Amino acid sequence: MAKFVTIGERLSTTAPAVNKAFTTRDPEPIIQRAKQQLDAGAVYLDVNIGPAENDGPELMKWAVQLLQSEFDNVPLALDTANKAAIEAGISVYNRSKGKPIVNSADAAGRIEYIDLAAANDAIVIALCNGEGIAKDNDERMMYCQTMLERGMEHGMEPTDLWFDPLFLVIKGMQDKQMQILECIKMISDMELNSTGGLSNNSNGMPKHIRPIMDSAMVAMCMQCGLTSAIVNPNDLRLMETIKSCDIIKNNTLYADSYLEI
Repeated sequence: MAKFVTIGERLSTTAPAVNKAFTTRDPEPIIQRAKQQLDAGAVYLDVNIGPAENDGPELMKWAVQLLQSEFDNVPLALDTANKAAIEAGISVYNRSKGKPIVNSADAAGRIEYIDLAAANDAIVIALCNGEGIAKDNDERMMYCQTMLERGMEHGMEPTDLWFDPLFLVIKGMQDKQMQILECIKMISDMELNSTGGLSNNSNGMPKHIRPIMDSAMVAMCMQCGLTSAIVNPNDLRLMETIKSCDIIKNNTLYADSYLEI
């Protein structure tokens, strides 16, 4: 079994400090946040430059080169609605530590992101939705099948599509959580990879509850076969839970120092 893949979420324009650093091309805050996440155990870093309508390609190139030169070709997920920016980022990307991830495709308006990933030998995060959130697992798996076929038509390996069931907010959608777990199990039974924005499930909860809920959720998801998640690596409780689940699933070898590795 392969070790669980964590994708660090803390380089996003949704954070004002990161947005400002990207806009002004100030490397320091970017490097600082990247280092925190990598020191905490992140495998990939998600680089979310937002819509980046004006200077997307230049900005993504700058970000990719900055992070890979500073952190020994760290693997990255390139996250933007600007397709040209993703292509520009891939054009300067060093694959020695892992393929780039294209974040993200869906089964509707963003299905062409699968073609982009296929043309560039990249991984793609494939959201199991169409124009809106799927109403049930039949719909999720229909979208999954559509995207899987699209990828394979373009010569992709099935394992290079990482399917995202879309984590739903527990506050307001508590009755849908078991569906998400069942969907992850269905994807796993097809021997496909899965991922998603794990912390969506605890949105709106008090700050002290979120790490408890997120770590419970990731343990249940890993039991159902989740292979990756987009997370806050600075959440120590969450990262300790992921490392412990990897031991229990025999993905990594136990040592008394496993939490420090």
